[in-house]
Amino acid sequence: MYPTLLAHIKRFVDLSEDEPAQLFHFIRPLQVKKKAFILKEGQLCKSDYFVEKGCLRMFFVNEKGIEQITQFALEHWWIADYFSLLNKTKTQFNIQAIENSEVLCFDLKTQAALFQQLPKMETYFRMVAQKAYAASQMRTKFFHDFSKEESYHHFNNAFPEFVQRVPQYMLASYLGFTPEYLSEIRKKK
Repeated sequence: MYPTLLAHIKRFVDLSEDEPAQLFHFIRPLQVKKKAFILKEGQLCKSDYFVEKGCLRMFFVNEKGIEQITQFALEHWWIADYFSLLNKTKTQFNIQAIENSEVLCFDLKTQAALFQQLPKMETYFRMVAQKAYAASQMRTKFFHDFSKEESYHHFNNAFPEFVQRVPQYMLASYLGFTPEYLSEIRKKK
């Protein structure tokens, strides 16, 4: 049960034979249809979401009414509005399925009990958070150091599965340029 999550956890911490069954008690599975939302602007983010299967996006709508994608999540990836989750404030983001997806929810209110019962999971979540923060720092650096064309090529080389699965206009939004500009870059190949 939940093989993608277990494989991901085992990359960071060892689990005994009994511990996965204990862990599953704290998981709330969620089937999300393509284009359905698991979080909408103005709601409270109450869970950390792990993508077991599928693809999600996180975005906000700017003052011009344009969607700006800030994050994607494929299999093995976590996604949440951590500011809303930790501060119990209304989110300014939306999280939506790009594909039919299977998502595992870890509710914040049960995390303390999970960490008490399985201390290894606190280590796991800390390590995942550190890795995500490091990736965020690198994305900021690339945003400032790379040209738009270099950003696309770097992203394409680092995450080729996204280029195959994510619509071009969403990829352009994430990279900070128009779909037309992305088409121009792709034509140069």
